[in-house]
Amino acid sequence: MCGIVGYVGPRPSEDILIAGLARLEYRGYDSAGIAVIDQAGHLGMRKRAGKLSVLRDDLAEHPLAAGTTGIGHTRWATHGGPTDVNAHPHLADEGRLAVIHNDIIENFSELKAELVSEGYEFLSETDTEVAAVLLGREYAASHDLVAAFRATVVRLEGAFTLLAMHQDQPGLVVGARRNSPLVIGLGEGENFLGSDVAAFVEYTRNALAIGQDQIVAITPDGVTVTDFDGADVEVEPFQVTWDASAAEKGGWSSFMAKEVSEEPEAVANTLRGRIHDGLVAIPELDGLDDLFAGITRIVMIAAGTASYAGMVGKYATEHWTRIPVDVELAHEFRYRDPVLDSHTLIVSISQSGETMDTLMAVKYARERGAATLSICNTQGATIPRESDAVVYTHAGPEVAVASTKAFVAQITAQYLLALHIARVRGTLPEAEMAQHVIELEAIPRKIAKVLETETAHIAQLAHWMADTRSVLFLGRHVGYPIALEGALKLKEISYIHAEGFAAGELKHGPIALIEPGQPVFVLVPSPRESALLHDKVVSNIQEVRARGARVIVVAEEGDAAVLPFADEVLHIPLAGPLFEPLLSVVPLHLFAMGLSEAKGLDVDQPRNLAKSVTVE
Repeated sequence: MCGIVGYVGPRPSEDILIAGLARLEYRGYDSAGIAVIDQAGHLGMRKRAGKLSVLRDDLAEHPLAAGTTGIGHTRWATHGGPTDVNAHPHLADEGRLAVIHNDIIENFSELKAELVSEGYEFLSETDTEVAAVLLGREYAASHDLVAAFRATVVRLEGAFTLLAMHQDQPGLVVGARRNSPLVIGLGEGENFLGSDVAAFVEYTRNALAIGQDQIVAITPDGVTVTDFDGADVEVEPFQVTWDASAAEKGGWSSFMAKEVSEEPEAVANTLRGRIHDGLVAIPELDGLDDLFAGITRIVMIAAGTASYAGMVGKYATEHWTRIPVDVELAHEFRYRDPVLDSHTLIVSISQSGETMDTLMAVKYARERGAATLSICNTQGATIPRESDAVVYTHAGPEVAVASTKAFVAQITAQYLLALHIARVRGTLPEAEMAQHVIELEAIPRKIAKVLETETAHIAQLAHWMADTRSVLFLGRHVGYPIALEGALKLKEISYIHAEGFAAGELKHGPIALIEPGQPVFVLVPSPRESALLHDKVVSNIQEVRARGARVIVVAEEGDAAVLPFADEVLHIPLAGPLFEPLLSVVPLHLFAMGLSEAKGLDVDQPRNLAKSVTVE
């Protein structure tokens, strides 16, 4: 989950490294550090525990000598606590070699024991220092950084992205990846490495994505990519579709506030180019009609917020395609010996495209003959490249740890996929499909209306509830996963107990949690479209209200039946039942953000979390 950046070229590397780390800090903010080879050929290094600002202040007071070759790292701690000593870079070869690392080296204990037996000493508790010392030993034997790197990475087990440089070879940064992200930025007379294109998008939008078990060496004038055996490999270029300004706050109080405001745009961008003559046709899926015609089962795999998006997608996909759909947590999927065959379609959902549990589940499914399709927001990411097909959401960069606009984009992409498959299989009348398309195209405008009419109200509600210690969420049908999403957002950024329940489960246990003053959010289905479910949820409201709960209702405009039983009502525009989640989740995102702000917490960088979970 760490952020890494490397640079070779004519510019002062420190400026580029710090700017890149600032855009990658969402990947980890326990500590940060940089190493630079200066003009005299000396390797200088500075690293500090805490957020990037701590390192910035240290460098301002004690500058490193200027240089044009460097590597930088922002850490989410795994092995060893967030201390100055455990921060990256780690040095070896008497301080002449610097290494940074993302992910976990699983056999570090055995390697460390081997190195200790040879007389090597260690300063940190990290697995990364083991890789650095091992690389230093290999370099001492060959005096060739690329060759030493190759000899090192074949000894490592687990998942890793490693970057290294040596003061004897200025103008060269070497990197490698296994089950962990690494992308290359191509400049003119300069080149970049990063765990995400955000590391270098300010300087170039031309990129290369390297594959599994590959090594890259960058110099100012060139890029070389080989496999771990040393054979040259071709890498696929791609163009980054957004610029650096998209990853900046742009005057908003937080990245989360900016990204919630961009939810209408995220849906619109996901729809763009995929609707033709009133029907859905996804260009990226051309040529896959036979696959879709032959599948008998769909399994959606994801984790966290993406899994709740998958739960929403299940309702629409089954209803429109008549194909059975399961939703599985990626980290459980491959460990339970699932039944898969060539008629199974695995749909993986990941904002970053680097979620390790999801990636390993995709690989597992492919090995057992299943077809794989990814829904992803990040170009050049690993999961799409490991899948048979990909539907990109085009939501733009999402920096805040708590996912918001990516969530609505993921639901939108699943709806498009379901309608595409339904068209191929002929399971929906054309008129009904056209009506669903009209509903989808109206969603951006309707989300914008929620933001316009409810933002101030919700901010005031959050202010009133700043001392709340527990919040419950109830929903039925597609409202159930939205209840789970609302609870997760509060846990992530407000650090309070929050639980989401299927409203029908209330009397099977959760009602015991209700006591006077207990806040309960209730997602109420439309009385126009789901009269039976609506009446049942209103009965649930009456049950918790009778026991002293404070009820906050999310209901469609004009639903008068809920008014006598609600302490607060948050309105959403009218929509069909399957499209309500795209609207009802917006007040919950706003509330979680508002409560975090009211409590004086860091909305974008909650404790113990990072944006992309790239370790199992």
